[in-house]
This record gives sequence, structure tokens and C-alpha cells, in this order.
Amino acid sequence: MNAELEQFLTFLLADEEYAVDILRVQEIRVWAPVTRIPNSPPYLKGVLNLRGTIIPVIDLRCRFAMAQRDYGPQTVVVVVKVMSDNLQRTMGIVVDSVEETFAVAREHIMAAPHVGSNIDAEFVRGLISVDKKMIVLLDVDRLLNSDELAIEHIAE
Repeated sequence: MNAELEQFLTFLLADEEYAVDILRVQEIRVWAPVTRIPNSPPYLKGVLNLRGTIIPVIDLRCRFAMAQRDYGPQTVVVVVKVMSDNLQRTMGIVVDSVEETFAVAREHIMAAPHVGSNIDAEFVRGLISVDKKMIVLLDVDRLLNSDELAIEHIAE
């Protein structure tokens, strides 16, 4: 029996491990200041120019109402592809550090409980148990709504 494997990229936020589907990851960049957009939500740090494409950048600590901390040498922006209104768009997510990649059989992804998390359940695709630790699998398509993702057009 050959189980279908999915690959994930893990990263840290406030000493907790999270994962996103590696097929959604376009690249990983070191943190560099972004251009702030007036009247945007606090978690929307601004936009950056990625080889001619303007993309929104969100701080996941702020989006998930976690304690803020200064960005350091391990702070990175994970550039991910998201689906919004049937369009593929690109955004950056600021995380404390990137950890590793791993593969897991789809049937080992558990449903997320509705309690015991700093994160709104709408952002969670499931939980994965790896090496005696639980990793929160995020649904990147729900991190920003279509109006927030459309900021790339405002900035052009």
C-alpha cells in the first residue's frame, strides 16, 4: 500500500512549530524593511517589490495576536502562493525562523481542535505529529482576505 505523501516547510513562531504546504512556497528571503501602506491592518507590514511584482507582507505573530518581538538575523519572509477569488496571488509571511522540510502521509494529518490555540481555527488546516511533537498546519489561502491581497494593485 503506497500512501500519498505531502511535503511541508516548517517554521517557528514564538517557539511553536507551524507548517505550510511546500508546493505553495515560492522562496524564502531574509527580512528586509518593506513599504508601509497607510490605513492597513497592523499585521499587514507593507509591501515589497519581488522582481517587479508588488506583494503584501504579513507578520504572522501580529496576525495571530502573539507577543511581538524585534526582527533578528533569523527572521525571514516566506513567499507563498495563495488562491483568492479563483486567482493565484503571492504574499510574504514574516516568521521567526525556518526549521525544516518533511513529508507525511495525507491520512496522518489530523483535524484541528477548536480550543487550546492562539490561532483562529479558520487559519488551521490540521495538526501533524512528527517526532513526538505537534505541528500546526496552516491554510495559507485564509491568512489574508481578497481585499488585503488586492493591495498589490493599489501599490502599483
